[in-house]
Amino acid sequence: MGVKRQNDQLVLAFPAHGKGEAPTGVGGGTEAPTAKRGTQSPAAETAHLMEEVCESANLYQAMAQVVANHGGAGVDGMRVEQLPPYVEAYGAQLCAQLLSGTYRPQPVKRVEIPKPDGGVRKLGIPTVVDRLVQQMLLQVLQKRWDPTFSRHSYGFRPQHSAQQAVAQAQEYIASGTRWVVDLDLEKFFDRVNHDQLLARVAQRVADKRLLKLVRVFLTAGVMEGGLESPSEEGTPQGGPLSPLLSNVVLDELDRELEARGHRFVRYADDVNIYVSSARAGARVMASISNFISKRLKLKINPAKSAVRRPWGSKLLGFSFTNDRQPKRRIAPAAMRRCKQRLRELTQATRGISAGQMVSEVRSYLRGWMGYFGFCQTPTVLTKLEQWLRRRLRNVYWQHWRTGRKRYTELCRRGVDPQLAKSTAGSSRGPWRLSSSRALHQALSKRYFTLLGLPSLDALLYA
Repeated sequence: MGVKRQNDQLVLAFPAHGKGEAPTGVGGGTEAPTAKRGTQSPAAETAHLMEEVCESANLYQAMAQVVANHGGAGVDGMRVEQLPPYVEAYGAQLCAQLLSGTYRPQPVKRVEIPKPDGGVRKLGIPTVVDRLVQQMLLQVLQKRWDPTFSRHSYGFRPQHSAQQAVAQAQEYIASGTRWVVDLDLEKFFDRVNHDQLLARVAQRVADKRLLKLVRVFLTAGVMEGGLESPSEEGTPQGGPLSPLLSNVVLDELDRELEARGHRFVRYADDVNIYVSSARAGARVMASISNFISKRLKLKINPAKSAVRRPWGSKLLGFSFTNDRQPKRRIAPAAMRRCKQRLRELTQATRGISAGQMVSEVRSYLRGWMGYFGFCQTPTVLTKLEQWLRRRLRNVYWQHWRTGRKRYTELCRRGVDPQLAKSTAGSSRGPWRLSSSRALHQALSKRYFTLLGLPSLDALLYA
């Protein structure tokens, strides 16, 4: 969005993506009567939230966060680097529109990204200014709403993480609830009912301007392939505010599960309920599915939802061992994705040096272990390291190309000349030779360590 165009009307769009005090569920799958909750009118202090949203400190904090998050341009083409000068020039006008209730978002730019397990996920990229306004709202609303959410909700909340959800699930399994009702909400972000969502927001907020702004976010429309279409349901993933609104919607599910005494964890639209038997799991599955469809107007994905043993299920990329004291392990699908990415990074034909390749692999593994280092099965990581070093030896061997070059490199790295000669002249392929004694000596574990390849065991969480 050119900076000039804001004189008449600034525009914004809508996105996708805390510590609650709630009763602890202690049930093992028995069904209590459906919880009934009264609603309270918003406190008088919420009648002027837009003034708080438009405070200068909140505006500049939001600007810094949007810039730090980077992200692509929306339908107007404005980039995040253009945001600071835009705020200096038009920040006052932006806040005036927010306070007067005249601000209008632009349609979100629809993009598709592949899901790890197949299919695509549709994201909506708001314009940079729309992301700014959503971030301003998020900073004010989240600090008020987050303390009211269930302590069993872990997704998109300050001081909460996927690892905490996995650890809580592990505690449930260790305590004897060794069946899981694994619920997957079908296209949740695309199917949220606007009227129900706005009604729940209205229970928390009295400022009519803010309620109107949330509504126009929801109905801003989608731009895809040059065509604009209306938004009649859903909270498009891609911006700052949608995750908070998703937690508002699913807080009702959390409270229902708590009232029934269930042990559960929820991370966004992934819900796992831990019960003591398959029969209890079947009852819970039927009852909660009915609640979700009738009360929340959402659908369960039958292909991905089931009553399972925890070690045959996955939660946020992790699974568990079938031990009396279960251990966290990396889910097979997550390990396959990791190896596929490492294969891509270690293609000998990429046209980069082996040293640069190791640098890229190191960067990827540090990020990957920052999440999966929470596992408790180091043997799996040891095997992954061994496989990766073999991949890299294969790369070196192909880069050396000729028999003479291979012989020279092996000798230079301390391999006995006779062994180097027989290996360099072998008719075996690179992958088979990558596990040979000569290459293990020339390109040892110590060599890769000195080159900067991390030991995955050393990156495990304490």
